[in-house]
Amino acid sequence: MNAPLRIGVAGLGTVGTALLRLIERHGNELAIRCGRPIAVTAVSARDRRRERGVAIDHLRWFDDPVALAGDPGTDVFVELIGGADGPAHVSVRTALAAGKHVVTANKALLARHGVGLAELAEEKQVSLNFEAAAAGGIPIIKTLREALAGNTVNRVYGILNGTCNYILTRMEEEKLSFAECLSAAQRLGYAEADPSFDIDGFDTAHKLALLTAIAFGTRIDADSIYVEGISSVTHADIEAADELGYRIKLLGVASRTESGIEQRVHPTMVPKASAVARIDGVTNAVAVEADFVGQLVLSGPGAGGAATASSVMSDIADIARGDRVGTFGRPASQLEPYRQAGIRLHEGGYYIRLSVYDRPGAFAAIAQRMADRRISLESIVQRRRAPRAGAPGHLVAVEPQPVILITYETTETAIREALASIKADGHIVGDPQMIRIEPFA
Repeated sequence: MNAPLRIGVAGLGTVGTALLRLIERHGNELAIRCGRPIAVTAVSARDRRRERGVAIDHLRWFDDPVALAGDPGTDVFVELIGGADGPAHVSVRTALAAGKHVVTANKALLARHGVGLAELAEEKQVSLNFEAAAAGGIPIIKTLREALAGNTVNRVYGILNGTCNYILTRMEEEKLSFAECLSAAQRLGYAEADPSFDIDGFDTAHKLALLTAIAFGTRIDADSIYVEGISSVTHADIEAADELGYRIKLLGVASRTESGIEQRVHPTMVPKASAVARIDGVTNAVAVEADFVGQLVLSGPGAGGAATASSVMSDIADIARGDRVGTFGRPASQLEPYRQAGIRLHEGGYYIRLSVYDRPGAFAAIAQRMADRRISLESIVQRRRAPRAGAPGHLVAVEPQPVILITYETTETAIREALASIKADGHIVGDPQMIRIEPFA
């Protein structure tokens, strides 16, 4: 049998320790499948004394991950540190420059530096693999990069953040507020103490940027992604979606259009019968629409130590077998410049929730503003509140009334212009809520 493939692991958190357990448990089977033994020989982490539930005393220890990256006693550097810059970036560049293969789960690093790192990997004729960086245990990178090599991809979309999906699922099923569900997610470890990266949509955006580069052969441009989070979604929106036959999901969507590639992250109403609507809790799902294969939908755990370690191991196995493909499915020099399609040109139906003063002319003015932008309304629903009690025998004037509008297909530009005019007219309180409706199958 061939000589062992020597692995150096930087980062011994949840994923790193799960990877060590996986290799320990399945070492014999991995050697058979890969044609050579897989051996972790060195590790690096912040605290050597911390109890991790896995034996590391027999491994060489590096306090500095950059030193591990340059260590001649390893063949593959596995980066599980995290962060777009700092030690993660320096150590990955160091490993590639030293002619080592690199496996990483770091979507933030790749979203910012992925093309440059891919160019370095090609120059040194080594692999830069990152299956675990998007959708956890779902093999979406290999699917796009290898299994669908004979297809032209037209759209890729999905639920790419388990924290947000967990929150939206509990809001719907248990009639809880966003704040209550976020607090529960933090207690269970699904959300960080500072959850903004997840709930504001940026985690999804980084993952979408990587999928876009592979699916459409373009250079990464995470800064061009239109991003909305889920903090504005209320129980009233979820209840209305249910009555209209939809569920609300935070989706990342990338589409090929005549004007360029459209990338967007935002809450979306999807039909209850659609594949993504049935994905609950912390589960992720990715759908791909291509010319020959049609539609594929992959679902599974989007995070967690075991699932992510499984994806990291699949990348290591490729290296052990000698399988090497372009980081993004083609030479980095042949990635096309990213040409952004205008998000405001996106066409589709929209759900709009307004808090309207109940006074003469208000509804007529709103309808006129929509008509001015050639927006046709499929339905208007007013959820009238009862007047509040005042002094005995009197009623206080009613509060602003919630009104829900469902539009037929229109452009985002038209919707935003109409809503700006409606707000300027002074007939509503606060900002309008707008959620796109997508007819996904």
